[in-house]
Amino acid sequence: MKGLIKLWTWLEEILASLFFGAGVLLIFYGVFMRYVLNHPQAWVEEVARYSIIWGTFLGFGMALKHNQHIQVDILYDRLNDTGKYILNLAATALSIIFCIIYTYYGWNLVAARLHSGMVSLEVGIPMWIVYLILPISGVLFLLRFIERLINILRRKDEEYANPLT
Repeated sequence: MKGLIKLWTWLEEILASLFFGAGVLLIFYGVFMRYVLNHPQAWVEEVARYSIIWGTFLGFGMALKHNQHIQVDILYDRLNDTGKYILNLAATALSIIFCIIYTYYGWNLVAARLHSGMVSLEVGIPMWIVYLILPISGVLFLLRFIERLINILRRKDEEYANPLT
């Protein structure tokens, strides 16, 4: 099981990095073509935008795994260990519910774009492919929150080691 989690983490990091890096490289290419060679490429901006969006959405789970997501911890820092434990459980449970809803509606959006036949303006990419990142990132984010919930319940992280003191 640990090997599967390591593989999943590795794939998540590689794919997010590749998509994000490709988007940044495409932006540099577009700037070079526009301002140095005076030959703008219309497709570059669109593909770069979608690539960065995919890289960012794939990175959600990584941020959660490494506890680097945005959080407001003014109240959290003032709680004792038991309060932190309870708040972590509640927040993680609500986040799991959010991810389920997010994935469901993301999948509905993909299905709607698939049936409509909508394509992007410049390149003609089917929009269902662009929107496919919503349910994919929702499932990956959901799995990370489930992993976090298991770690909280097992008190695996140092933060959850002794909530009753």
